[in-house]
Amino acid sequence: MFQDISPIEDFTGNLSLEFIDYSLGDPKYPVAESKERDVTYSAPLRVKVRLINKETGEVKDQDVFMGDFPIMTDTGTFIINGAERVIVSQLVRSPSVYFSGKVDKNGKKGFTATVIPNRGAWLEYETDAKDVVYVRIDRTRKLPVTVLLRALGFSSDQEILDLIGENEYLRNTLEKDNTENADKALLEIYERLRPGEPPTVENAKSLLDSRFFDPKRYDLANVGRYKINKKLHIKNRLFNQKLAETLVDPETGEILAEKGQILDRRVLDKVLPYLENGIGFRKLYPNGGVVEDEVELQSIKIYAPSDQEGEQVINVIGNAYVEEAVKNITPSDIIASISYFFNLLHGVGDTDDIDHLGNRRLRSVGELLQNQFRIGLSRMERVVRERMSIQDTNTITPQQLINIRPVIASIKEFFGSSQLSQFMDQTNPLAELTHKRRLSALGPGGLTRERAGMEVRDVHYSHYGRMCPIETPEGPNIGLINSLSSFAKVNRFGFIETPYRRVDPETGKVTPRIDYLTADEEDNYVVAQANAILGEDGSFIDDNIIARFRGENTVVPRNRVDYMDVSPKQVVSAATACIPFLENDDSNRALMGANMQRQAVPLMQPESPIVGTGMEYVSGKDSGAAVICRYPGVVERVEAKNIWVRRYEDVDGQQVKGNLDKYSLLKFVRSNQGTCYNQRPIVSVGDEVVKGEILADGPSMEKGELALGRNVMVGFMTWDGYNYEDAIIMSERLVKDDVYTSIHIEEYESEARDTKLGPEEITRDIPNVGEDALRNLDERGIIRIGAEVKDGDLLVGKVTPKGVTELTAEERLLHAIFGEKAREVRDTSLRVPHGGGGIIHDVKVFNREDGDELPPGVNQLVRVYIVQKRKISEGDKMAGRHGNKGVISKILPEEDMPYLPDGTPIDIMLNPLGVPSRMNIGQVLELHMGMAARYLGIHIASPVFDGAREEDVWETLEEAGMSRDAKTVLYDGRTGEPFDNRVSVGIMYMIKLAHMVDDKLHARSTGPYSLVTQQPLGGKAQFGGQRFGEMEVWALEAYGAAYTLQEILTVKSDDVVGRVKTYEAIVKGDNVPEPGVPESFKVLIKELQSLGMDVKILSGDEKEIEMRDLEDDEETKKADGLALSNDEDAADLAPVDLERDAVTKE
Repeated sequence: MFQDISPIEDFTGNLSLEFIDYSLGDPKYPVAESKERDVTYSAPLRVKVRLINKETGEVKDQDVFMGDFPIMTDTGTFIINGAERVIVSQLVRSPSVYFSGKVDKNGKKGFTATVIPNRGAWLEYETDAKDVVYVRIDRTRKLPVTVLLRALGFSSDQEILDLIGENEYLRNTLEKDNTENADKALLEIYERLRPGEPPTVENAKSLLDSRFFDPKRYDLANVGRYKINKKLHIKNRLFNQKLAETLVDPETGEILAEKGQILDRRVLDKVLPYLENGIGFRKLYPNGGVVEDEVELQSIKIYAPSDQEGEQVINVIGNAYVEEAVKNITPSDIIASISYFFNLLHGVGDTDDIDHLGNRRLRSVGELLQNQFRIGLSRMERVVRERMSIQDTNTITPQQLINIRPVIASIKEFFGSSQLSQFMDQTNPLAELTHKRRLSALGPGGLTRERAGMEVRDVHYSHYGRMCPIETPEGPNIGLINSLSSFAKVNRFGFIETPYRRVDPETGKVTPRIDYLTADEEDNYVVAQANAILGEDGSFIDDNIIARFRGENTVVPRNRVDYMDVSPKQVVSAATACIPFLENDDSNRALMGANMQRQAVPLMQPESPIVGTGMEYVSGKDSGAAVICRYPGVVERVEAKNIWVRRYEDVDGQQVKGNLDKYSLLKFVRSNQGTCYNQRPIVSVGDEVVKGEILADGPSMEKGELALGRNVMVGFMTWDGYNYEDAIIMSERLVKDDVYTSIHIEEYESEARDTKLGPEEITRDIPNVGEDALRNLDERGIIRIGAEVKDGDLLVGKVTPKGVTELTAEERLLHAIFGEKAREVRDTSLRVPHGGGGIIHDVKVFNREDGDELPPGVNQLVRVYIVQKRKISEGDKMAGRHGNKGVISKILPEEDMPYLPDGTPIDIMLNPLGVPSRMNIGQVLELHMGMAARYLGIHIASPVFDGAREEDVWETLEEAGMSRDAKTVLYDGRTGEPFDNRVSVGIMYMIKLAHMVDDKLHARSTGPYSLVTQQPLGGKAQFGGQRFGEMEVWALEAYGAAYTLQEILTVKSDDVVGRVKTYEAIVKGDNVPEPGVPESFKVLIKELQSLGMDVKILSGDEKEIEMRDLEDDEETKKADGLALSNDEDAADLAPVDLERDAVTKE
């Protein structure tokens, strides 16, 4: 990066600033402490800079600090301002040259082509209805393509015809082109790129040169050069074409292919090495244009396949293998791409599919950060240049020249507010893992939701083994956000590769050798499926094999197979691979199943699934939530918070004791989503452990396996209509035994700031608060750990100085006599919000005096953690792994639940109507398999696409001694009578989701109002009211409930005076007064007046009522309303609503 901008020279070329070397220091705080202190986990970047004064020959070296650089943690996340964030990889179009077909409005077929760089000007070619070929430079108006060729230095018509080859499209274009030579072409282009400026040939040359041939302005990146060389390689266009010249080896004179010969695969393979060594190479010497050096091309003549007589000869031009190091576009690239475009018009060459994964690549963290850093550096470069010309050249130092602000700002902006820098989803380990494997097509330089069409979102055959076809969000982002498949990896160019087992072409046997192929490479091979039957020696047993070739499923003879899939689950992502019997589910439901597993709340007592897929261990281990052994050894000591392992090392075949490693466990930490992050040891003293073994479970893990929910006994049956529409009926046993109990930790903070009237103070001495409310605060005014708090209780006592302006005469007198003491303070303490009650788990206090880093203006910061133990209750959302979700509607006593013949009551009743229409039959197979496994006392792994078949399920049931239809008689718990029909009962893995009723329950009597309309705010976060919308108004109108309606639209909403009056009337027991004028009516009138309309309000007898009168009238009422507060009863109550802080939220 520094090499790109180094050296920076001033406008005279006299001073030069070079970047020699850089180094990253050590982070200031370790990861855990960075989180605690709300700082960024980063390391200082220092750069060695050299300033050379060419006049005096003076050289100054200096180390310059270039800002703190955030560093990635071991688990692949960044800690920014104390919050753990993930940088999502972005899926973008690869820089390259793309050709595609188009059909105009008259049905005429044509082509378009685009050369897309990593950064720089686009070059687009297109045909029109009259078969003229045009070019657009950087999205400007179009020009005939020959103008560009002339500007490059091929000025005469004859030169252009010789170069591209005689054809009717080129003739049409030349007729349309009214420039005769290079100079006129250059002026024409300059006028298009810089309209309104006086054109000169020199300016035009330097403009074109800088637009395309300056590496600083135009960059293809490694991947762009690789793709362009691949696309413009001559071999792809020669395949299966008829030669119009004889190919001769330039060194020996040997004839390689005769004129008129068809270049099939065999001939082409023979000619290929010679093609790369100089057959058809030509040197051109353009003059008068932008290009001054010679241009090397490779061209071969073939007969046009589109020509009926087979007489027409066309030129196929390649870019003569430009070196990988050249990152800008070259004249030979431009000519070869124009040639490819003309070849396409004659039926030679292929168009590109933009949605093919060979044309889309990943930008991961490094590259995204690099692009951002580059922006900061280029801004810095501009500042350095300006300072060089202003400051005194003799006394200047590198430090004075360099302004690091733009660099720091661009990095801060990227980590803080980029669309791709996301707050990590830490609900459970699977959510964490999937978030890090996410691929997004959105973000800077990517697509936008509105612009993305159906094609981009769709599943493409090249996604096989690279991107999961199932896991993607429902809603506007569907298909734009994807997940990496299980075995996929990313190559150095950013293309996704998937592994295949190679088939030996000689013997036809499947070898253990594994090749990772990109989507482009895979298109050349025939691939057999992972479940193809192999013999002992690894050869295919069947003569004909089902295989894939370019997205088509075909049956091929076994000797044509080149590769074989490594595993059936290579198609799907980590989350999808955790769904057993996935092959029996409809894909829409499987999508919901994969997405809902990520929302599972970690339970207090997790349990791994009886029917799993075998991926649970892998997902748990790789998620980063477990503690993993780094070196082999023996466990020496185990505590709840630490595990000590003594290393064992082999020395001359003897085992020797080594160092003692300490592994720290996280206990009851708040995750990003407020769930409980807790690790527990699963090894005991004396256990031998190997490298990579799990020492301690994370949240939602049991014995090293992912455990998102619990195995419960489920019956598919209705029960008095309580499980209508996917509702779930549950037994009280699951509440009593804490089966679905989860722990939630919420963080609240209060800061004492400096205000204009003096500093805020954290204290126990709070005005107008009784001793009872302070009983749990310590002497500092901070709540004690372990106290149980309810809504509205004090957590941190804090007072803020009140403005002196508010003082009455008596208070001013006291103030004058006693000085500061009498100064008023108001109570701004931190209280428990609605629904936030629980037990105080931890308190952290940060003081500026103790040297803690705090934001400017903050003297003290207190953080309080409240822990809640939430049992499952009505209104909580639950789900299985097959997209079968529902809300708990009733929790029945155990004795009322239906029971099995042996007296066991079942745990959950699901509605059988939820299965057939949704086509997720996997849940039924899981149910039966689970029951059989419970009877047999085993755990079952049924991998995706490779697990138990239906027949296996019935056999397992018989083995367990159950009836083959897997149904049983159930007895009604209330009457003891058997139900009429037998019912499917079994064990299903059910998870509790993060959508809990405690987070959604909300009620308001009075609260904050919007500033302009004076209507109540909306939403739980603002403590808002319920919206009484248009349709609800219709309903009341339909009932003729006029007074109720008027009340709702006035005193319950935005009649400011009416609200106060009504409140007082209710308190005093009087009749409720007449409603006044709603505030929004006044807003409407003001709005109309602001549009220049003359709005008048008329009374019933057509007399004009002044708006001012209305307001004055209300002002007097309001004053009266406040005067009433002399009345003892109303004193505390009347001003409640008016005294609230003004809320500016509209």
